[in-house]
Order: sequence, then structure tokens, then C-alpha cells
Amino acid sequence: MRKKLLILLALLFAVAMYLDRLHPVIAYQKLEAITHIEVEKQKRQMSVYSDGKPLKTYAISLGGSPIGHKTQEGDSKTPEGEYFIDWVHPNSSYYKAIRISYPNANDKAQASGRDVSPGGDIMIHGMPNGFGWMYPLLSKLDWTAGCIAVSNTAIQEIALAITVGAKITIRP
Repeated sequence: MRKKLLILLALLFAVAMYLDRLHPVIAYQKLEAITHIEVEKQKRQMSVYSDGKPLKTYAISLGGSPIGHKTQEGDSKTPEGEYFIDWVHPNSSYYKAIRISYPNANDKAQASGRDVSPGGDIMIHGMPNGFGWMYPLLSKLDWTAGCIAVSNTAIQEIALAITVGAKITIRP
């Protein structure tokens, strides 16, 4: 009985590791260069474009308090408005991460007027490292601190096709 349990645990571990690291690298679809991203928070979807041509649409999860525009650090909201991709994170706690240029000048001014921090480090990212296998569950929840989360396969596709400076529009 103990031997069967050890074999089962080893098998589950192997499947989890495959789903977390190998599957996204094997299963991704190569995309043309992404020049624009559009996020529709209410629909929980993100579409990517190359020079106006639609490439693909992904299911997303948002911050834990998804309704409304991010106004300060810790509000668990995902920002709304016009931004751009300003950095691709090389060593994220998530399976790849791409930073959005939040806060912009308007966000900073709004927060300053209320004497609060606007927050920052809003990313598009995959699942937490080691937990890619949880995507089927996490994809049904708004669980981030304000970021936009996609599957590990989706972020693999996006990270390989995005460049710093690409525009991102986030709508309610």
C-alpha cells in the first residue's frame, strides 16, 4: 500500500511539473509581433493585435476587487485607461511577467491630491511559479493584487511576441 502511495505521489508530482514548466513551452502558438493589447475587464478577456490585426483572445483573472479604476496602493483593483508595456520582468514570482506603465501622470496626480500612493508594478503574468497546474481553478477567480493573470501557455505566447512600448488599453 505504501509503495502504491509513493508511486501515485511521484506521478502527481511529475504531472504538476509538466503542467507548470514544460507544457507552456511545448504548447504555445507563435504569434506575430504584438503592437497593441486590449483588456475588457467586465468580459474577463484580453485581445492582442499586430498593427490592428487581431491575433488572439485570452481569458483573464483580475485584482480581487475588479470593479472600477485603481486609485491607490492596496486597493486590489486593476487600472483602467491607456498605458504601454514598459518592462519584461526576467525573474518574476510568476511564470513570466510583463509590466504595464501604471501609474501614468494622471494616476499620480489623482493619488497625490488624496495624499496616497497610487501603487505600481501592475503586470500581465502567468500562474505563481510552481502552481501552473492550478490554472483551471484560478482562472475562475479574481485573485491578483491588481495584475492581469493568464494561463502559463498564454503568457509564453505573449512574452515571446511583445516588445517594450506596445500600447495597452484597459476598459471597464
